[in-house]
Amino acid sequence: QVQLVESGGGLVQAGGSLRLSCAASGRTSSSYVMGWFRQAPGKEREFVAAIKWSDDSTDYADSVKGRFIISRDDAKNTVYLRMNSLKPEDTAVYYCARRWYYLSRFVRDYVYWGQGTQVTVSS
Repeated sequence: QVQLVESGGGLVQAGGSLRLSCAASGRTSSSYVMGWFRQAPGKEREFVAAIKWSDDSTDYADSVKGRFIISRDDAKNTVYLRMNSLKPEDTAVYYCARRWYYLSRFVRDYVYWGQGTQVTVSS
């Protein structure tokens, strides 16, 4: 079983930046995809970004494209989400997740999930 632990959330003012981290432990390989999702109160969990480990290809939701950057560190088994130009509407619990092989925007496609980290953006 893979364990995923998010960190780096907090309170930031609009226009500021945060970097989230997700550390993976347990059984690992290079044939997987790591994704970031977020969920605000009263809303469904939504896709933010994903990265394919084997070739570093990425995908971003339109709402964060140009502001957020997903990256990974093989040696640390860690995926990052650098969030720039934050807006109040970015406020949510952010989750990292993992699936096998292919990039996906669907919650149902991801098998392993972290506990989430709160990001609050003040206006």
